[in-house]
Amino acid sequence: MLLMKRFPDRTGINGFISSYGFEEPGSNSGYGALQVMQSFWVSLWIGAGRFSHTSILQHDRALQKIFGWTRSPSKDTYRRFFQKFDMELSSDFFHSLSHWFFSQLVLDHYTLDVDSSVWTRYGSQQGAKKGYAPKKRGKPSHHPLMAFVSDIKMVCNFWLRPGNTSSANNIISFPEETFSILSGKTVGLFRADSGFYRKAVMDWLEERAVDYVIAIRMYPVLKQSVGDSVTWKEHAEGIWGGEMWYTGSGWESPRRVVVRQHVGRRPKSVGKQLFKDEEVYRNYRYSAFITNMTLSRDLVWGLYRKRGDAENRIKELEYDFGADNFCMDDFYATEAALRTVMMGYNPISLFRLTVLQTKVYQRLTAVRLIQIWVLNVV
Repeated sequence: MLLMKRFPDRTGINGFISSYGFEEPGSNSGYGALQVMQSFWVSLWIGAGRFSHTSILQHDRALQKIFGWTRSPSKDTYRRFFQKFDMELSSDFFHSLSHWFFSQLVLDHYTLDVDSSVWTRYGSQQGAKKGYAPKKRGKPSHHPLMAFVSDIKMVCNFWLRPGNTSSANNIISFPEETFSILSGKTVGLFRADSGFYRKAVMDWLEERAVDYVIAIRMYPVLKQSVGDSVTWKEHAEGIWGGEMWYTGSGWESPRRVVVRQHVGRRPKSVGKQLFKDEEVYRNYRYSAFITNMTLSRDLVWGLYRKRGDAENRIKELEYDFGADNFCMDDFYATEAALRTVMMGYNPISLFRLTVLQTKVYQRLTAVRLIQIWVLNVV
């Protein structure tokens, strides 16, 4: 943690939080916003996965000395701090903090991946509603929406949403805020799943001359077009690619890339079986993407496949940072806690890129071991 203490000091993030204008504690025994957020991040970095785990800092005199604290907040202090956030404060502070953070980076061209997850809840927390739940059906959940900068493996934006929220909810507002956070930078490629397969999204991106690859929802008309209009070409064993032009209601024809994978040769092939009633099509799975790029279909497919790395970010946030566990009764308090988790993730990613510089991407557990090894060598 000696290395991690020096790292935030060099980035200047502590100074930004101190100057934001949070209300000062009402007594000498209170904690300022900087120490609360800083100690919360340290708790995450050493393995805390829920509020009860953060109490370890209260008994670790070595960490307190490293960071210059005489004492550390309790789990109730963190809860009270996050409960001060409402929608307006949460939006303004975390937007400002994220914008400041990315403005400090020298990298100017990004690939943006948008993805969502389902986090099951077991109480009566605000926003915990029954909705789409692939693992625990019928359980209330939250349905967060996240944006990742793929090139540097960081979280750019995060919105918490009720579990019964449609994938199309705030379909334009979220990318608008995300691009605002990255103002001054260039988003060279936007990738998203079929939840963003909307005319409004494509129009919005094309107005800004942003290249995009978005998965397509296979409606009946599209299914029929795939069967009738696509000329297939095999470009790898068990994989055929094809493309066609499709004009939806009210929008111009973009390029569409379709990939067909043979189930018999590739048992783990992704995509959906579209023509179960026809013997000739029964052994194939289909994936389709819409794009405004003029690259070959193979390259477009390859670019979209890399969006799967966003799933690795989500898993790391869940398993190593406890992102799906820091939940409170108040909706915006939960969102504030989770957005703090997201911002605590980015310094670790930056640390990996600039300090460790390992060829293999290391998860947080491995980073702890590497830091111990570095200190021993020094």
